[in-house]
Amino acid sequence: MPTIGQLNAQLDRLAAFDSGPFPVVSLYLDLRPNDRGRDNFEPFLRKELADRIQTYAARGPERESLEKDSARIASHVAEVDRALNGLAIFACSAADLFEVVPLAAPISGHRLHISEQPHLYPLARLLDQYPRYLALLADTNSARIFVFAVNAVERADRIESTRTRRHKMGGWAQARYQRHTDNYHLQHAKEVVDALSRIARSESIDRIIIAGDEVIVPLLRDQLPKDVADRIVDVLRLDIRAPERDVLDVTMATLSEKNAQTDRERVEALLNAYRAGGLARIGNQAVRRAFELGQVDELLVAASSDRINGGEQTAAELIALARKTSAKVRFIEDASLADRIQGVGAFLRFKV
Repeated sequence: MPTIGQLNAQLDRLAAFDSGPFPVVSLYLDLRPNDRGRDNFEPFLRKELADRIQTYAARGPERESLEKDSARIASHVAEVDRALNGLAIFACSAADLFEVVPLAAPISGHRLHISEQPHLYPLARLLDQYPRYLALLADTNSARIFVFAVNAVERADRIESTRTRRHKMGGWAQARYQRHTDNYHLQHAKEVVDALSRIARSESIDRIIIAGDEVIVPLLRDQLPKDVADRIVDVLRLDIRAPERDVLDVTMATLSEKNAQTDRERVEALLNAYRAGGLARIGNQAVRRAFELGQVDELLVAASSDRINGGEQTAAELIALARKTSAKVRFIEDASLADRIQGVGAFLRFKV
């Protein structure tokens, strides 16, 4: 499974790809089995791709390139790993393009686009829906650290410290034992925070979710450096023994809730800047013009493409422009929020 860094590199290559006069196939397949446990993408692929190819002149170079693409795609899909949830393929035989993106994240429905450039909207949205973040589960004796991205585990670390046991005693002996235990817990917290901070800093992870009990969480908070503490999205209660998949599902749900709040804040900030005649644009045409001038710093785009004037094709073109100019992309899931910016908005780097 590709890492988030590899996926971003693929997106950048695809955004910059120039096929010349030849058509590019952008294929997205939902590989999840149906309710009978069977794959359901082969009929779609067989019919849809053939029907689209038939629209090109029988003896033209475009048709020849597409037929080669079709054969290569069919060969690849026949041997695809059934453990995947999604697959994206970008192909243009005449321009020597064949990029495959295997995905643990699910694609909602099969999609096929044939156009002048790779269609990146669904893939960019997946990276926004399933971002890279760190999850820490801890108690007073152990800790598990996960880095999740695109609905999969990128890395998993475990820390085990000296386990303290309860003893029945009283008086000064009990107080001495309690101090001994507290010291062990504090040392464990320091070790966990050191590991957490090292990973977050070295891998530039800006979102962290912590899960722990009422003893370890305050100790962790006391030891966290400010730059790492500022990255904490939420603190949960989650059993240290929870299965990896449960950890991913619970923390991803929490992150989605927090992202919804951030969406509201970003849209409000964009509107405030726009009203004040500042560094913001809203609407398809104004944002496109800002891209032409190299002004866009962050693109806000509706997650439901029907909220955008020009639909998904327009959104895909704007996303390609964002990737080419190193502008950030944020999808706004709430349709009512997206409508307030006419489906598309942008924060600008400078005014002209």
